[in-house]
Amino acid sequence: MEVTPLYWILLLFISRVAAGQSPGSLIVRPNRSQFFEYESVTLSCEVLGGSKGRRLERNPTSGKRTRCGDGWGRVDGTNCIISSTKSTDSGEYVCGSGELNNAVNIVVTDGHVILESPALPVTEGFNVTLKCRNKTNPSDLTTDFYKDGSLIRTESTGVMTIPAVSQSDEGLYSCRHPELGRSPESWMTVTGENMN
Repeated sequence: MEVTPLYWILLLFISRVAAGQSPGSLIVRPNRSQFFEYESVTLSCEVLGGSKGRRLERNPTSGKRTRCGDGWGRVDGTNCIISSTKSTDSGEYVCGSGELNNAVNIVVTDGHVILESPALPVTEGFNVTLKCRNKTNPSDLTTDFYKDGSLIRTESTGVMTIPAVSQSDEGLYSCRHPELGRSPESWMTVTGENMN
C-alpha cells in the first residue's frame, strides 16, 4: 500500500479521537481547569496536521484581551508557560485567528480546595475522573461532589469517576471538603462521538 500524506493525517486524526481529544485544540497541560496560586500550567495551540504559529490570548475576568508574553506568561516555542499562577491569571484562554475557535476557562484560587476536572471538552462514552484536592491536609480526602449546585456523591477517597459520560453529564461541577470549604465551580463540556 502506498503511504500518502493523507494517510498520516488520517492516522493522526484517529489517534486523537481515540484519546478523546479534538483534532484542532487549545491544549492545556496539566489538563485541568482549576489551579492553586503558584502552580505551573502550559498552554498551546495545535491543529490537525501540526499547523502552528497561532498565538494564545487571554480574556481575563477583568481587563482587556492580551497575548501570551504581554505582561503574563512566557512564550517558549509554540507553548505559553505560566510558571507561577496567580489569581489574576483566571480567565478565558483562546487561540488567535484561524480554524481554532474553542476557548478554555481557567480559575486560579488562593483558597484551600480545588476541583481537578478536565479543562478540555471530553468525548461522549469516555470515563472521566474528578479529583478534589486540598493544600492544607492532602491525606484528608473525604469529599462532597456537586453538579449544578446539587450534591451528587460523597467519596472518602476524594476521587469520583463518571463512567461513559453522556450529554446529561455536562454542567457545572465543584467539590467541598467538610472543614476546608468548597472549590470554585468549573464547566465540563461533553462532545458527541462524531463531532471531533
